[in-house]
Amino acid sequence: MAYGDNRKILKKLISIYQRKYRWRKYELGDGFHAGKNVTIWAPNSIRIGKYCYLGRGSQIECDVDFGDFVFTGNNVAFVGRYDHNWEEIGKPMLFSQRIKDKDYKWKGLGQVTYVNDDVWIGYGSIVLSGVNIGQGSIIAAGSVVTKDVEPFCIYGGIPAKKISTRFMSKTQLDQHKSIFRKNWKP
Repeated sequence: MAYGDNRKILKKLISIYQRKYRWRKYELGDGFHAGKNVTIWAPNSIRIGKYCYLGRGSQIECDVDFGDFVFTGNNVAFVGRYDHNWEEIGKPMLFSQRIKDKDYKWKGLGQVTYVNDDVWIGYGSIVLSGVNIGQGSIIAAGSVVTKDVEPFCIYGGIPAKKISTRFMSKTQLDQHKSIFRKNWKP
């Protein structure tokens, strides 16, 4: 057996371990794979669709709902906007209520980050909870996403802003959608 074949088998076994044991309380689709040193946790739920990849060192620390065919570069973080009650009077923020606490009643409860199908999020980006990243969009490396992202657009910067559309014409976009639906989303 060739070295490359061994790597494929090992990667498949690691993916099965991640889905069935390590992160079994979350809904992780077939073909999901996470690189080394990925951590995931959410106050309520994580749902990741089919054939998604989280790059090395990435983190999920909020409720997320991924579509299918989503991939991230390394060191991408999905984080809550209101993880600590910084308005709590008389306490250092370090000891204030946290979203992990059972009696937490402050902002951010129920916020879900949606990442739709066919999204690419570049190296080192940060996505704050409660945003919706539209289908087919691209987030440039090092961006901080604080607001919703339009479908089939390219966003970048701090905070992330629309840079361009992914396709040069409506005809190209329509062709892509048609072929994508036919071949990938029956």
